[in-house]
Amino acid sequence: MNFDLNIVGGRVFDGTGTDARRVDIGICGDRIEAIGNLAEAEAETTIDAAGCIVCPGFIDAHSHSDTYLLIEPSAASKIHQGVTTEICGNCGASAAPFNGDYKMPSDWLDKDYSKPWKTVAEYRERFAEAQPAVNAALLIGHNTLHAGICGYEPRGADFQELRNMFQALEKALDEGAIGLSSGLAYPPGSAVPREELVELAKVVARHGGLYTTHMRSESDRLLEAIDEAIDIAERSGARLQISHLKASGSNNWNKIFQALEKIETKIPTLGIGADRYPYTAGCTDLDIVLPQWASYGGRDTILARLRDPATRKKIRDELIAEPPGHWDNVMVGSTSFEEFKGKYLPEVAEALGMDEVDALLHLIDADDLKTGGIFFGMSEENMWRVLAQPYVALGSDASLRAPWGPLSHDHPHPRAYGSFTKFLRATLDGKTVALPEAIRKMTSLPAEQFGLKQRGLIKEGYFADIAIFDPDEVKENTTYADPHRLSGGTRHLVVNGFHTLENGKQTDRHGGRFLSH
Repeated sequence: MNFDLNIVGGRVFDGTGTDARRVDIGICGDRIEAIGNLAEAEAETTIDAAGCIVCPGFIDAHSHSDTYLLIEPSAASKIHQGVTTEICGNCGASAAPFNGDYKMPSDWLDKDYSKPWKTVAEYRERFAEAQPAVNAALLIGHNTLHAGICGYEPRGADFQELRNMFQALEKALDEGAIGLSSGLAYPPGSAVPREELVELAKVVARHGGLYTTHMRSESDRLLEAIDEAIDIAERSGARLQISHLKASGSNNWNKIFQALEKIETKIPTLGIGADRYPYTAGCTDLDIVLPQWASYGGRDTILARLRDPATRKKIRDELIAEPPGHWDNVMVGSTSFEEFKGKYLPEVAEALGMDEVDALLHLIDADDLKTGGIFFGMSEENMWRVLAQPYVALGSDASLRAPWGPLSHDHPHPRAYGSFTKFLRATLDGKTVALPEAIRKMTSLPAEQFGLKQRGLIKEGYFADIAIFDPDEVKENTTYADPHRLSGGTRHLVVNGFHTLENGKQTDRHGGRFLSH
């Protein structure tokens, strides 16, 4: 036999959750052609994987790389973790479709793009032109749809607006999107009635897609939020994926047991999935802490409130009334103030000669609502408990980054560079599930959850997305203080047959594709 690529000598985990086999993998074009003893076969390129673990390329079940794939197609932070596919469009925000006066999230909006786009079809064209190193599938963000058609005021859609949303969602699904995501902690979705989501999820169900949700609460009202997510799935018929499953705030940690029980009770009838990252801090825009009433209306309206003395005082008074010590768990992420990146809010406040709330309002005002926040408030014990659940896949909840170029200047959460390698290191060190199950959680489980055909397994006829890593060297190198550091230990990465990472070094061979059902 003659192969384009032959991977020999490694311990092969096929992604099903079973133990490794000593087999070789022959690749022709973009497919796995043969599996077995192929050491004597001829091949254009042979990879000696002796001493290494070979498995399907990892699928990031929860990514925000939508637009970043167009401006940093190397996807460096992801491929050095062994990621070959990203599920984009999460938490209610997606790269398309753009309608009306919709504005992209701030971290996407301030980047330069060579060509504009509005529809999913046009985004796919830009994706193909950029030739990213990884595959991507796209969910349609509910906030993207709703804001584009209904605006940013706190209300649900009227009858005609809902019909327009149906049509926009249908078109997006026909053009290749795989489902609908909601971000119910963020405006305008936080004010939208459940019924609107049920009706939109019915559209998704008819297309065989799924509904993913950043729930209305992951803290005080966690259990009620899970009930709502399940209700939407039951009434719409759409498959359900619960995003970054967690219980935030120490007073809510004990709710994780009831949360898991609620989900597991419904798995036999609904087939619920979930995802989680292996860190105890979350990350989003710092202005998420503003009172809900102050967060509606869009960027210009919110900034006008902050810059009106009377309204700012009202916001300040409400924030000061929160329990003491709360701000000790808040770290500043991306900001125009270089000296404050990676600093806890009390440190920033001391440097500015202000109390914590005034320092917070100063930052988000001066940064035009572009300040990132990293929020510590989760239990490590709960984190590992959630990650051990058989229906929970790995999801970074992060956009790709690179230590160079346009995406190297901010201050991201370390999960962007280290989620998969941190989890791998933990499983190799015996801190969580066994290695075969850990690999399943990063490969065949998300492939099944998101309907990615012929991916997530090392199997003849499947697409050749393959990761090869050194079990002694795999690790995260990123930290909260110094996040832009690539993971170590991934020796080779193959994406649709393209040898994208070779001996730990990136190549210019990019084989990423836009994936649809």
